[in-house]
Amino acid sequence: MISFNVSREEFDLIDRIAERGMRLPWSASMRPPNRMELQMDITAAHANGCPLYLAGLLHADDPDFAHDVGGIRRHLDRSTGELGDCFLPRYAAQQGERNGVESSAPPPPAPPESR
Repeated sequence: MISFNVSREEFDLIDRIAERGMRLPWSASMRPPNRMELQMDITAAHANGCPLYLAGLLHADDPDFAHDVGGIRRHLDRSTGELGDCFLPRYAAQQGERNGVESSAPPPPAPPESR
């Protein structure tokens, strides 16, 4: 049975990722999702076999963010929550990490300074 069991901290990050994902330029071949669909897809992938480095994904550059969120949408088996077709998000947590909130991966780059 698919799990949507995540911590409050994880859900808050997933919600922010979904909010950012709503602004992606979705292709004509993929129907633009609503926010709840994005939340559910990211949560399902994270809680069912592919823990994500959520903080890193939230702050990823646009191409990496689109790759991961779009890839999760495209390759998620919604009956199991598992990712298929050998898809591995760039922000998959390192092996052995459970929640993907903290990671040994380097922190995301600082946003450019505004002038």
